[in-house]
Amino acid sequence: MLAVGAELLAGETRDTNSGDIARELTDLGVEVRRMSQLPDDLTIVTEAIRVALSGVDLVITSGGLGPTPDDLTRESIAAAVGQAPAVDPELESWLRSLWAARGLPFSDVNLKQAWLIPGASPMHNPNGTAPGWWVEHEDKVI
Repeated sequence: MLAVGAELLAGETRDTNSGDIARELTDLGVEVRRMSQLPDDLTIVTEAIRVALSGVDLVITSGGLGPTPDDLTRESIAAAVGQAPAVDPELESWLRSLWAARGLPFSDVNLKQAWLIPGASPMHNPNGTAPGWWVEHEDKVI
């Protein structure tokens, strides 16, 4: 499990997600081998994903899915598996409808949240605007 965000390392935010996810996985019979907190750094997160994929079948990331330049989890996953992200038309439509329902203008910076790589399926987020990715790559899941 890789929790991404400089705020975690600075002590500004507690990483409660990893503990909650680890408990759920353990209850399902999944052995959690490691939990790491990583900065918003493309090279560091990409390498952490690559290393994790070399030793386990499932890598879970949290954080770094927003539309801002420091949210680099998508880019890191894409780099780790050698695929390029592109805007998914269905995700773009869904995002635009969220903004329209709130009566807000849609900024193109938010298109980053509609990215997918060829090996990914979107995981819709009922609590926000940043869908996650389910990535199947070489018999492994991210």
